[in-house]
Amino acid sequence: MHAGKKTSFFGVRAANVAAMQRILITGGAGFIGSHLAEALVAAGKVVTVMDDLSTGSRDNLTGLAGQARFRFVEGDVREPAELAGLVQEADFVFHLAAAVGVELVVRQPVHTLDDNVRGTENVLAAASRSSTGVLLASTSEVYGKSVQARFREDDDLLIGPPSFARWGYACSKLLDEFLAMAYWREKRVPVVIARLFNTVGPRQTGRFGMVLPRLVAQAVRRETLTVYGDGQQSRCFCHVHDVVRALVELANRPAAVGQIYNIGGTEEITIAELAQRVNEAAANGAGMKLIPYDEAYGAGFEDMRRRAPDIGKIARLTGWRPTVALAEIVREMVTAECGRFVSVTRPEHRC
Repeated sequence: MHAGKKTSFFGVRAANVAAMQRILITGGAGFIGSHLAEALVAAGKVVTVMDDLSTGSRDNLTGLAGQARFRFVEGDVREPAELAGLVQEADFVFHLAAAVGVELVVRQPVHTLDDNVRGTENVLAAASRSSTGVLLASTSEVYGKSVQARFREDDDLLIGPPSFARWGYACSKLLDEFLAMAYWREKRVPVVIARLFNTVGPRQTGRFGMVLPRLVAQAVRRETLTVYGDGQQSRCFCHVHDVVRALVELANRPAAVGQIYNIGGTEEITIAELAQRVNEAAANGAGMKLIPYDEAYGAGFEDMRRRAPDIGKIARLTGWRPTVALAEIVREMVTAECGRFVSVTRPEHRC
């Protein structure tokens, strides 16, 4: 199919997209990327995943092993040669490869900046040479210390100072967005930007500081839950299946090109309240304790007090709204973690 003109992913109704259409997912062995790969293969797409496995895992792709429409390439988006060939072969790129997790961002700031900025520029440059559409996965972190009740895509952004490593991640992802918009305006690369808010669900690990899987793992093990700061910082959580559905919806909408969209849950909750819900779902009576940020991440760490999305823009374009309630998300993650813990570590344990 690919010797001639590409069939654009944009403007084609999802139900009518040709089964042979080829999709590249960078960072596709990660938590979100692996779920996206499964959804696209199930929809009849030919999917290539590129991942350097620095934070992703081959285990996340076990369900796709051996499928004719799926290919895994171990590679780094910071290396342009191999990436360019994969982009050239693809009709569309979901660019999810990035440094993830607060702990990684704080401990490895050089890697974070290099991975996010250089990788994104390489993807966009390759896409500009082959007329390939790109969906860039960005983050709610770009809103920084803004104080709106719910963040809108056209809000002004307030990033903290460079003396705090935390804001390097936000700044790098914001630069990714500026690069994407520049490639759209100057080189007409059809790009869509998705700002993701706290995505959770199966396969997410707490290894890099993600709050909900970390709390769930502690609760299942009957440990005291550790909550950083005063616990009154609030977040909205969205199930990965809802997020994947939103990403695909945006990729199929011509009107989304050159635009930014929030994707996230709508139920706002403090982290202290979240910890209480996790303990209740896991029947854990060990309670929780507050850990100062300086103790958890080192001196000079700043956090966002609120992170709640206004999802009106994507809802107006696609009708998308999250469907999985937070209570269901917590139950699902507790059940899954308990199953892993009992089968691998403690057969006598009961959740």
